[in-house]
Amino acid sequence: MRLKLIACEIVYREICAAVARSVNQIDIEFLPKGLHDIGQVGMSARLKEVLAQVDASRYDAVLMGYALCSNGLLGLTAPSIPLVVPRAHDCITLFLGDKQRYLDYFQKNPGVYFKTSGWIERGEGLHQYAQDSIAHQSGMTQTYEELVEKYGEDNAKFLYEQLCDTTRNYSKLTYIAMGVEPDDRFERRTREEAAERGWQYEKLEGDMSLLQSLVDGPWDDERFLVVPPGGKIEVSYDEQIIKADK
Repeated sequence: MRLKLIACEIVYREICAAVARSVNQIDIEFLPKGLHDIGQVGMSARLKEVLAQVDASRYDAVLMGYALCSNGLLGLTAPSIPLVVPRAHDCITLFLGDKQRYLDYFQKNPGVYFKTSGWIERGEGLHQYAQDSIAHQSGMTQTYEELVEKYGEDNAKFLYEQLCDTTRNYSKLTYIAMGVEPDDRFERRTREEAAERGWQYEKLEGDMSLLQSLVDGPWDDERFLVVPPGGKIEVSYDEQIIKADK
């Protein structure tokens, strides 16, 4: 098969590794992580633009290297070929290979923050779509000094704790090792950050099977939604996560 794959750059190394092993011919288009920061409406609009530019006559299907991701996939319509999407709430399922494994781990570790090579290389310290991001518009990107200057010290302390300290509810860093890393640099960085914050640290072995199946096919209904031509992605509000509106 010849397939078009539209993916978030957070899964860059993993997608490249999976495609390299696939029997299919796959054309990849990576989109910036910053799409997640502009809200559901903005993200969906951008994904629709990219999807509309796909020359469906060249491919057997379009693959989405995305999870539901804050409803960013809602409303996407399959072109004249099928649209294939993993059944996952967010990208951690893609890294762990199974939505139940992710749910079980998260329930046992409610204050966990995950790291992967992609989240470190392409998800930290970036200011993509900065002016349009929800964080910028809500004031979450302001420094403590900027808040003091605008609102005074007492108000600034409260605002900073409520708006800007986005990690206050976390107590653990978990690094997901996918087996595609060149060395241990990403694991070491995560361990060091956990120590600096005074958080717990854990390393999990990732699972490439979901991403590999995405690029290989066939796509079973348990793990993937195959949207028929003209169908639209909707939330299913059950264990299937997403469904197709035909």
